[in-house]
Amino acid sequence: MPAAKESQQQRAVALLKEKGMVRLSEFKEAGITATTVVRMKEKGLLLQLSRGLYQLSDASFDTHHTLAEAAKLVPKGVVCLTSALSFHELTDTIPSRVWMAIGPKDRRPRIETPPLQFVRFGEKVRTSGIKDHMIEGVRVRIYDPAKTVVDLFRYRRRAGKRFQKSPGLNLALEGLRKALRKRKASPAEIARYANEAGIWKVVEPYLEAMTSNA
Repeated sequence: MPAAKESQQQRAVALLKEKGMVRLSEFKEAGITATTVVRMKEKGLLLQLSRGLYQLSDASFDTHHTLAEAAKLVPKGVVCLTSALSFHELTDTIPSRVWMAIGPKDRRPRIETPPLQFVRFGEKVRTSGIKDHMIEGVRVRIYDPAKTVVDLFRYRRRAGKRFQKSPGLNLALEGLRKALRKRKASPAEIARYANEAGIWKVVEPYLEAMTSNA
């Protein structure tokens, strides 16, 4: 019996080293019992990040640790808006929560930590501009800089239920200005995403003003 426990513990450590963070369901799929997970936590080998999410206690934390947590807890979600802008270093704003886009019919997960802010994107705009990034061994899907800037323009308004927690126009302008200055997004890319989202007439005057003054 002890050998079996040791074998499960070894498999659990190997799985965590491979994936960075592991959900309880993933442990079970690998044949590792909840009892083993609890005992490893009691021994100080595991750190429980959130409900059902674990990491090795000696793992090093990345600057964008919370994005990796969010990606593990919401596999279908995409980091967006303020969080994506911060990841791409296009704002001085430090998000108090992780902004994640989900589909219009996706179930809204109930997660206490890390704090998440969900927004629902229609299928047409939700699936474009997604780039994969590896953070602490976790694949994190994040919208690219040009797409992020355009999404901020889409959510610039503050009125109405959909825009209740809108980042506002100032953040969209800051993102646009820095994306162009740092050359993380081209005018053509921004125009393409704006046309795709049906807001080119909104973005056009700001884009023209910033490129003509460049």
